[in-house]
Amino acid sequence: MTETTTKAFLPPTRFAVPGRIAVSNRAAATWQTATLTEIRRETPHAATFRFAVPEWAGHLPGQHLMLRLTAGDGYVAQRHYSIASPPDDAGHIELTLDRVEDGEVSGWFHTVAQPGDSVEVRGPLSGFFAWPGDRPALLIGAGSGVVPLMSMLRHHRARGLDVPLRLLVSARGPEELIYAREYGEETTLVFTRSAPKGVAVGRMTTAQVAPLLAQEPSGGWEAYVCGSNGFAEHASRLLVEAGQPVDRIRIERFG
Repeated sequence: MTETTTKAFLPPTRFAVPGRIAVSNRAAATWQTATLTEIRRETPHAATFRFAVPEWAGHLPGQHLMLRLTAGDGYVAQRHYSIASPPDDAGHIELTLDRVEDGEVSGWFHTVAQPGDSVEVRGPLSGFFAWPGDRPALLIGAGSGVVPLMSMLRHHRARGLDVPLRLLVSARGPEELIYAREYGEETTLVFTRSAPKGVAVGRMTTAQVAPLLAQEPSGGWEAYVCGSNGFAEHASRLLVEAGQPVDRIRIERFG
C-alpha cells in the first residue's frame, strides 16, 4: 500500500515466489493508485481483489500488470499479476491471488488488506498472451493459471462473441477450483487428487485434450496455456501430440 494508507505493510524475512515474467511497453509506464473495493473468497487459499482505478486505460484479456506496495519505512515490493476482469469493466480491475507460503505480498493481501486500502499499479503489460477475441481460442489452465483465461472467458461472454472458445481447467479438487460458479458448457474440468462421486481422478491426459482439438473450427485453434512450469510443459506436450501446431501455442508459466 502507499504511505498514505493507515495499516502498515511489514515485509517478512523471505520473499514471495516471483510472479510471471513481464514484457514492458511504453504505454503502461505510469503508476496509478488503485483502491481496494471488494474481496471475494474463491477457495480456502485464493481470493479475488477488486480495485477502482479511475484512470485505467483498459487492457486485453490475458494481459497482466505490475503491482507495488510501499511500507512506511520506504521498503518497496513489486509483483506481476494477471488481470482476471474483462476489458469492459471500465474503471475497475480484478486480481485473483493465491496465498503463497511466506509470500510477503500475497500474505499482506490475504491477512491485512481491507476495502479502502490503496496500492499502486501500472499496465497493462505484455501482448504475447493477449486474446482480443478475433480467433478461436483453446484455453488450458491449472490452479491460479486460470486467472488470465477467465478474463478471456468473461470477455467472450460480455461481448456475446461467436468465435469458438473452449476451456480445460485442472484443479486438485473441487474445493480448490477457482471460479467454480462461473464455468459453463465450454469448460472441461480435470481433478487430480479428489473429485465428485463418479468423476475420474488423475492428471490431464490426451483423452481430455484430443476431443477439443477434434472440434477444430475454421482456421484452427490458438492455444493458450497457463500454469506452473511443470503443468505448462505437460499441457503443451499433450497439445502437440494431439496435433496442435507448435507455433500456435502461447504459454504463460510461473513458479
